[in-house]
Amino acid sequence: MFVARSIAADHKDLIHDVSYDFHGRRMATCSSDQSIKVWDKGDSGEWNCTASWKTHSGSVWRVTWAHPEFGQVLASCSFDRTAIVWEEIVGESNDKQRGQSHWIKRTTLVDSRTSVTDVKFAPKHMGLMLTTCSADGVVRIYEAPDVMNLSQWSLQHEISSKLSCSCISWNPSSSRAHAPMIAVGSDDSNATYGGKVQIYEYNELTRKYAKAETLMTVTDAVHDIAFAPNLGRSFHVLAIATKDVRIFKLVPLRKDNSSSAPTKFEVQVLAQFDSHNSQVWRVSWNITSTILASSGDDGCVRLWKANYMDNWKCTGILKGDGSPVYGSSGQPGALSAVLGSASALSALNGATGR
Repeated sequence: MFVARSIAADHKDLIHDVSYDFHGRRMATCSSDQSIKVWDKGDSGEWNCTASWKTHSGSVWRVTWAHPEFGQVLASCSFDRTAIVWEEIVGESNDKQRGQSHWIKRTTLVDSRTSVTDVKFAPKHMGLMLTTCSADGVVRIYEAPDVMNLSQWSLQHEISSKLSCSCISWNPSSSRAHAPMIAVGSDDSNATYGGKVQIYEYNELTRKYAKAETLMTVTDAVHDIAFAPNLGRSFHVLAIATKDVRIFKLVPLRKDNSSSAPTKFEVQVLAQFDSHNSQVWRVSWNITSTILASSGDDGCVRLWKANYMDNWKCTGILKGDGSPVYGSSGQPGALSAVLGSASALSALNGATGR
């Protein structure tokens, strides 16, 4: 049984995102107070704020870590229409900042005409690449040609989704059988337009991303989207946070390798849960893709797990104050501290308000 720890985050406004680094020993938070805070986990398990700085001139929606192979690098995106890349520099701070890490702005990406709603680094095997999506309906993919110089980023691709974009997720598979793939979610308010999730696949022949699939059954606003880690599977698993939690299975159908047409998929709904009974704001997989965590406006984090029959069930619930919800057996749900704090939890429980 894990213990939930509460952190006095000291943000002056709503926290919109919480992001762990690759090892789970560092955490970044961002807020409408236009700041980012970085937290480091001490030897006794406590979280200490090691950096806090003003980043954007508007609400900061998302913050994300690059793989540590590329150094200590963060990216953030904001209502101010920009995404920014930050790098940690150790040993260059003055006496007043001793003990505090020093984060340098390496570049500001200014291509979006509207609020930049999500930012994600590509899987490590693709090199140092960064993807943004915006309310203007465009997904942009940038690349740092020299990983030693993070001030230089080139815009490699612009994908127009025709819908206001709210969230993105890279397919993490490094298999040569799978082309690079991005899932894009939309919170477009037009209820008559189906297909709020679109899948784009990179084609080696055309050197462009093309739409491979649209999940037409997702018609409500999508707040978060997450491909499950792919540990050698031939198919892909995608979790979606909308008015409920949904898990989709995407099975690639055989295709002619000489064709420039994108892969077609057989789309199956593995699970759909409305247990939050409210808007669901975040979904997150564990590293082995066996457990999915979700959080919603009911103020709870819920854990979902599949049995050997591939039937998904809720295996644990944690309230916003960190206390477990006890089941009928009197045993608490087996839930780890998925989030580091109750205040962070509030961010994942619908405090986005984009």
